[in-house]
Amino acid sequence: MEEQQSETGWKVYLMQFRSFIVECQRVLAVTKKPSGEEFKTVVKVAGMGILFIGLVGFIIMTIALLIKGL
Repeated sequence: MEEQQSETGWKVYLMQFRSFIVECQRVLAVTKKPSGEEFKTVVKVAGMGILFIGLVGFIIMTIALLIKGL
């Protein structure tokens, strides 16, 4: 009985894996390589986001250190 459940478990995992591969193929078929302008825009926006989050963290840390020092 356990052997049959184990075999059924493997079949389920295999079916899930095949489904995942099919979904990956579908996504890759729809995607396209970005143009140079699109890539530059994405890099700029991501860079600004990273800088903004870093600045917010720096400000919070500075305020925390000032409060702790008082």
